[in-house]
Amino acid sequence: MIAQRKDDHVRLAVEQHHGRTGRNQFDEVSFVHHALAGIDRPDVSLATAFAGIAWPVPLYINAMTGGSARTGEINRDLAVAAHETGLPIASGSMSAYFKDPSCADTFRVLREKNPDGFVLANVNATASVQKARQAVDLLSADALQIHVNTAQETVMPEGDRSFSSWVPQIERIAAAVDVPVIVKEVGFGLSRGTVMMLRELGVQVADLGGRGGTDFARIENGRRELSDYAFLEGWGQSTAACLLDTQGVGLPVLASGGVRHPLDVARALALGACGVGVSGGFLRTLMDDGVSALVAQISTWLDQLTALMTMLGARTPAELTRCDVLVQGSLRDFCADRGIDTRPFAQRSGGLQALIETTGSTR
Repeated sequence: MIAQRKDDHVRLAVEQHHGRTGRNQFDEVSFVHHALAGIDRPDVSLATAFAGIAWPVPLYINAMTGGSARTGEINRDLAVAAHETGLPIASGSMSAYFKDPSCADTFRVLREKNPDGFVLANVNATASVQKARQAVDLLSADALQIHVNTAQETVMPEGDRSFSSWVPQIERIAAAVDVPVIVKEVGFGLSRGTVMMLRELGVQVADLGGRGGTDFARIENGRRELSDYAFLEGWGQSTAACLLDTQGVGLPVLASGGVRHPLDVARALALGACGVGVSGGFLRTLMDDGVSALVAQISTWLDQLTALMTMLGARTPAELTRCDVLVQGSLRDFCADRGIDTRPFAQRSGGLQALIETTGSTR
């Protein structure tokens, strides 16, 4: 039954991404173009560091799958792509492994095919400390993701219905494991209040996992006999909204959900993300065209992100937070309702004086 659910998730996720219209709230974030801000490409580094974690690139393959023979093959191919491109990679939820240890290889392959890469294990918020440690050990993981997904569980026919234990259990796991703990939403977003709570619980990083990518309420509704939860499709906050909502919370954040191309990666980094995760878009490429096509796609993204940073004058991903960006449309309305002043984002570069200092020009 678990294996079938995992296979259903993959099938429905790919169908969802094939039918996507293409627009989300990242389109309401735009860079102010400064025609003389560009720098030399060799001066650009994609390396990023946060919470004691160092990645060679600010892009990662986020949690997807595992737990069945078919999803084990998918994880193998994802691990190959991560190994060939240097991207960190996260496993899908390892709950299936805890219920059926015979599927361990469908997760372990992430490390076997990517022996020197950065690998994240993934458990749910009900996992015991023992299981969290077991997940880390199985993958020799460099970090642990704890996923939170109340909206998905609510729609899932066999989902959890008791959530009050999640907060204390996250705190126990964060205190007990020997690797950084990242709490991630699965596509409905983390609010400012939630991220501040995670900080107090001892979590090292928050993966905002906003609306705009794979919609797990829609996926689970597709598994229901009557499809009677259609009204929850589109629930939550977008990734761009979450990035704006969590400014200055004092906890490093990762951005995932609705990332469609390198410009979205740059937008997310400019809004404060330390790294940017992709799941559905990479899965679609893998399922349609194979692992070689996925490797080519990731390589192109990294090349184009470097090109964008060169044009924008950002030597590192962190320097993108100094670039001027405009927040418009419904995203600006969200910010107004949440008491977020978007005007300073459009005036971060310091204008002409900063350009003079960067180029050394006196004219």
